[in-house]
Parts: sequence; structure tokens; C-alpha cells
Amino acid sequence: MTRRFSTSRRSILAGLGVAAAGISFGGLEGCAAKYPIGKNGEEQRLNLYNWDTYTGKTTLADFKAATGVEVHMSLFATNDELFSKLRAGNPGFDIIVPSNEFVTRLKISNLLEPLDLAKIPNRVNLLPSFQNPAFDPGRHYSMPYTWLVLGIGYRKSKIDGVPDSWKWLMDSDRYKGRIGLFSEADDLMGLAAKYLGHSAHNVPPEVIEQIARMYIKQKPNIKIFHNDEGQDLLLSGDIDIVMEYNGDIAQVMVEDPDLDFVVPREGSIINSDCLCIPKGAPRPDNAHQFINFVLDAKNGAEIYNTIKYPTPNAAALALMPKEYRDNPAIFPPADRMARCEYAQFEGMKRSQFYDETLTRIFAS
Repeated sequence: MTRRFSTSRRSILAGLGVAAAGISFGGLEGCAAKYPIGKNGEEQRLNLYNWDTYTGKTTLADFKAATGVEVHMSLFATNDELFSKLRAGNPGFDIIVPSNEFVTRLKISNLLEPLDLAKIPNRVNLLPSFQNPAFDPGRHYSMPYTWLVLGIGYRKSKIDGVPDSWKWLMDSDRYKGRIGLFSEADDLMGLAAKYLGHSAHNVPPEVIEQIARMYIKQKPNIKIFHNDEGQDLLLSGDIDIVMEYNGDIAQVMVEDPDLDFVVPREGSIINSDCLCIPKGAPRPDNAHQFINFVLDAKNGAEIYNTIKYPTPNAAALALMPKEYRDNPAIFPPADRMARCEYAQFEGMKRSQFYDETLTRIFAS
């Protein structure tokens, strides 16, 4: 799974309390600075490795005000980038925000520290469906931050009706030259399998071959295979219909009422981004404090009101305005969500097979 590394809405970063949070892109800042030692024996600093535009406007400054701990946030663009960074050795991160299938990869690679659940009492605020996930039974290595679903973002004035099928992206020339698809192999294969009537998991080789032929045929109609900046391309008018996450499209819908989002009738893939403590984190107690802070109702509501992703936090949800709770882009209809499946890590051999297939598609 990829997520945007946007340059068009960096204005959000201006409201993140930059004075209290050293924000860098891919690396740590301020490593030579000296910080006072807190009552827990750790220096009052926390290094957060996060997605772009993925905290509330005052979250980091509020955490410093509440705890005295200064947050330095570095940004990554993809789960693969995060995984590669940690596999080479933790350079000093205390908190990371991987997606659920990468929680599995990191766990089996011995790259995560177990959580001390006694230090995270606010976990009681989680919705029941997020308290005991299959990828992390008992929540011993991760706490949910958001959940997200892939679907179709589109410009209403340019599209005939509601494009409620993956067909209009994958198997039709109706919007020739105005289509944007992900460049991520796992998502492209899984979503195409859903379109063809299969599960997104354990897709048989013969179906993958069928998918490859379909995408090769569709390539002349596709304007771009994007790196998860589909919402920006849609907002700018470069494309009219795009494969993207609900939260990303919900953000730009605030800026342009001509944009909308739908989960196709064939179903889709769900992900959950999680808060984890990487192996070798230098300040694990500060990390637990931050996780518990984020799971607080008021602090969580401040985050979700900014980023427009759906929350797994029942207490935060209760504080959200009606326009958030009732937004079908943020919370798609239950009948569509019932046809969706959580992303799963199916092993490196399967990932390599998908990557090789996508390479062949691009080269054809």
C-alpha cells in the first residue's frame, strides 16, 4: 500500500505547531540538541515517523504542553520506505505508523517492540471491531490510528452518473485519457481480482494472468499510474476519475464540491494505519505516553477533524460534528463495506510475483 507524499497541500504543516515539532522529510532533525531528562528517566523528546498531512493542527504542540515532551516528526511516503529504513537499523524513531499488513511484516521480522498495555488505558476508547484484529490479536504490538478504504474519486461534472464499478478504471475506454490508477502492485492485483469476482487474497496464478491482460489492454486509456497523489491530480483537473483512499478524497472534497467518492459495488480493500514502537526505540515510555494521548477522545477528535480519515476511536467519534459522522466518503455505506476485505501480508514470494507482473504490464 502506498500513500501520497503531497506537495500541494503542505499548508497543513503550517498548523502543526512547527516550533514544537521539528518536521523533516525522511530523516531525523535536531539529533545533536540536548533535552532535559523527565521523571521517567528519558529525555523529553520523541521521534515520530509518520505519513504526510496525518496529524491534527495542534496535536504535537498539545502533547508537548501536556507532557513536556517535544516531538520531532519525519515523513515517509510508502510502507516499503518505512520497512527498508527499519530493516537497516532503527536510526532513532520512537513511534512509527505502518499499515496493518506491514505490522505483520515488521512483527515477523522482529522489528517491533511489544506494547505495555497497562500504559495505554485509553485503549478502552476503541470501537469493538478494532480491539482484537486478526493481524495483531490482543493488540500486543499496535494500536489503531485510522482506517481507510480504497475506492473511486471522481469529478461529478465530468462523469456520467455515479461510477460505482471498478470497470470504469480497469476495463473501459469511456474516460480515455482521464483515468488515474495506483502504481502499487498489491492493490492493483487485489482490486482487479475483486472486480473479476474473486477474493483479493490468494489470487490464483491464472486469474493474475487474466488481470495482466486486462491492464495491458487498458493502458492506452490510462493517463497515469500515480504514487498516491490521485486526490491532487483530481483537484487540479489533470484527471477526472481515480483510484484513491477515502480520506484523501474527503480532504479535497472540502476544497471542491464537484468531487466525490464511491466504493465500487464489487467491493474493495480496507487498511488500518497503526501506532507502533519500533525495535530499539530510545524512548519507549514517551512513546507509550504519545499513543495513550492520541487515543484520548478530545485529542483524537482534533486529529480526525483535520485529516478527514475515519476514526477507530468510539469516544473521539462521539465528539465529531455531524458533517464528519454522516459523510459517506469518510464512512461508506454498510452494504458496500460488507464486500470489502482487509489487506493481508501473504509473504515475500507473493509480493515478488505481483511486482514482476506489474513490471510486465508497464513494459507491454
